[in-house]
Amino acid sequence: MSTSAATLPDTARLQRLLAAELPGFAGPITLQQFAHGQSNPTYLVQSGSNRCVLRRKPPGALLPSAHAVDREFRIMRALRPTGVPVPHACFYCDDAAVIGTPFYVMEYVDGRVIQDNTLPSLDRSGRAAVYDELNRVIAALHCIEPAEVGLADFGKAGAYVARQIARWTRQYRASETATIEPMERLIEWLPRHIPPEQPARLAHGDYRLDNVIFHRSEPRILAVIDWELSTLGDPLADLAYHCMPWRLPAGLDGSLEGCDLQAAGIPTEAQYVRRYCARTGRESLEHFDYYMAFSMFRLAAILQGVAARALQGNASSAQATQAGRRARPMAEAAWAQAQRAAG
Repeated sequence: MSTSAATLPDTARLQRLLAAELPGFAGPITLQQFAHGQSNPTYLVQSGSNRCVLRRKPPGALLPSAHAVDREFRIMRALRPTGVPVPHACFYCDDAAVIGTPFYVMEYVDGRVIQDNTLPSLDRSGRAAVYDELNRVIAALHCIEPAEVGLADFGKAGAYVARQIARWTRQYRASETATIEPMERLIEWLPRHIPPEQPARLAHGDYRLDNVIFHRSEPRILAVIDWELSTLGDPLADLAYHCMPWRLPAGLDGSLEGCDLQAAGIPTEAQYVRRYCARTGRESLEHFDYYMAFSMFRLAAILQGVAARALQGNASSAQATQAGRRARPMAEAAWAQAQRAAG
């Protein structure tokens, strides 16, 4: 994963805190910001040969309930003993005086972050193995009973999809810079067609290929990262979000449209979903088109937030303006899925 020069204030306080909390960080530290990601700024911290990762809230005015680094820290701590691979979360600091915003520190996981869903650098069997591993880990997450890992209160009980629609409608309105007609139609349609509620499970909220770290030479996930949107929720909504590449139109980042899946060794959506069902004990999935429309709507709202932060000058990535331009085509794709769900 590429890095760039850090834009943190004076790091003297941070260095003293790291020296107190982590063995091997008593000496001078250097910071480099990871270029990947649009939300919470993330930094590689080095002291000699020792490395760790710092993830902070961005500076400036933020949307309500967004950038919850404390929740990321909590869920990673809770999942550490489970079959879901996560980085070791070292400590959390809510004292904004240290670097300007709250942050947490986690271990540095040395591995591969793959950003192209077509996996061009792998052969056919390698691609199949990577997708099977992605499937295994999201299924493992959705099989966890939240109470058994101390996360029974990690989200509100009941009405997950309705609350999410309301939340992302508010977030979208708070960051709206121009009228996007498909979003207006979705805001009206989605609440009126919510499927029967699923039992609550832990939902990552942004589970995708480039939010996991693979072993450098094996198709094995070493760590799932970027838990900012995690909560107790509907596992089918979490799965649909993860499966969006199979439904995204060509031209949108991550789309598998136009890829010869069979020749590439990449499963079809139907094959991938069947494997998930086998691993989670489900016979089949119902209302998946609705969940897909909801997931794309949610992503469009997120992208609109990225666009707004770029205009305000406090986005965490130089690519934020470009990412924000995807809000409108993502909303159009979401409305197409809603029409498909409506039959």
